Amino acid sequence: QNVDRQGAKVRPARTGPLAMIYNALTEPEWITDEATLAKLYGAPRQAAVVKVASHITDDYAAWINASPFFALASAGPEGLDCSPRGAAGSAVDILTPTTLAIPDRRGNIRIDTLRNVVRDPRVALMFLIPGSGTVLRVNGIAKLTADETWCVRYAVDGTLPRSVMVIAVREVYFQCSRAVMRSALWKGGHTDPATLPSVGAILERMSAREIDGEAYDQEWPTRAAATLW
Repeated sequence: QNVDRQGAKVRPARTGPLAMIYNALTEPEWITDEATLAKLYGAPRQAAVVKVASHITDDYAAWINASPFFALASAGPEGLDCSPRGAAGSAVDILTPTTLAIPDRRGNIRIDTLRNVVRDPRVALMFLIPGSGTVLRVNGIAKLTADETWCVRYAVDGTLPRSVMVIAVREVYFQCSRAVMRSALWKGGHTDPATLPSVGAILERMSAREIDGEAYDQEWPTRAAATLW
């Protein structure tokens, strides 16, 4: 951050297509405390408060069971992580009103989320229900197990997950549908994926052509189908 002769903060000059817009902006006054936030936004409506439950109610269980996809957020010393998870039907198993289980299906073996959980057990889940604007959120404390009896419980086509995440639920509530409505998420008409850089093309560039992007894209559908679980 640059400073002028009077000690005021000055943005460093930029060049490029957005330079005129960027350089015209002044350094904003940052919001750094809760009191300022509360004054800016005011108190939440009653509906935003009473919707929070300390356990999975029957109504919330219906939403979770209808969701085939959720995002799983975790935190670790290196920072935050958010990972997509999903399965046909329900993406998680409701063991009790205060306990969820998530079998760890095959992925890229980066184990970013799992590594975070063993060091900081706090997690947050955001469930999407196709066709619905309502989003369900769960906050809780997670533990991992590779116990065979647990893994066998979640076997699919003879394939066991390497581990199972068990979450002690602390909060459950729904998010209003405005974000999904604004995005027109379920209405279609969005960008054609064929117009975007393919995964293979990205890997080829990121690996300095050590990975053959075209071959990766051609092989991926068959490889994914054979290793889905």
